[in-house]
Amino acid sequence: MLRDITIGQYYQTKSKVHDLDPRVKIVATLAFIIFLFLVNNMTGYIIAAAYLATTIYLSHVPPSFIFRGMKAIFMLLMITVLFNIFLTPGETIFTFWILKITKEGLIMAGRMAIRLIFLITGSSILTLTTTPNQLTDGLEVLLNPLKKVRVPVHEIAMMMAIALRFIPILMEETDKIMKAQMARGADFESGGIIQKAKSLVPILVPLFISAFRRANDLAMAMEARCYHGGDGRTRMKPLIYKKHDFVAYLVVAVFMISMVVLGRIDILI
Repeated sequence: MLRDITIGQYYQTKSKVHDLDPRVKIVATLAFIIFLFLVNNMTGYIIAAAYLATTIYLSHVPPSFIFRGMKAIFMLLMITVLFNIFLTPGETIFTFWILKITKEGLIMAGRMAIRLIFLITGSSILTLTTTPNQLTDGLEVLLNPLKKVRVPVHEIAMMMAIALRFIPILMEETDKIMKAQMARGADFESGGIIQKAKSLVPILVPLFISAFRRANDLAMAMEARCYHGGDGRTRMKPLIYKKHDFVAYLVVAVFMISMVVLGRIDILI
């Protein structure tokens, strides 16, 4: 299960998506997520699927590696689908005890399932094709106008980059702790929900200790290098738009126009 989490990981390879400016990828991902939750018909979902499939193809990241992350949200996906099926009022199709399945519930459940799958996949592509340093630089440049209202842009971007960098590290640390506990006879599979929750204590305690130790080491390393925030800092590789970045912006604009015209965007959905 831990190896199935792909968000926060970087897949190193050469592709057109990897070569794009991080600002382009961040804007494209935000536009995709926003319009995905505003679309109101199947045509819009087909356009979103085509846009997503094209991006995956151009990224040269194996689809099996990307969709492996779906296993980590399977339970959340099932809960969301079931709640929408049984709790959405409308035309009743089937009744079982006190539960009712409605036509509107099935439609809403299908929409939410598609949205969640596309959301996780789109977010995974962003992190798989962009290094944490590139994400930090891209976010900081995009949020630069907020500095005029005293928003700590550099610190926010740095915290997000550190959080993304720590996801695969903590997953690897959790895997090591679980294997060590299983070698000592720990059982994480048998028993009910309460028993399984109790069995997680020998994992969570050393994991929290390790996380705090890593955070402390990182803070000391940043202080030793005289880190004082973003004031006066320069970049080794400044972000400069190239021809293919403007082409990518044009593709994003075409996607948004297509979603508005064919997807029947409804702000109230």
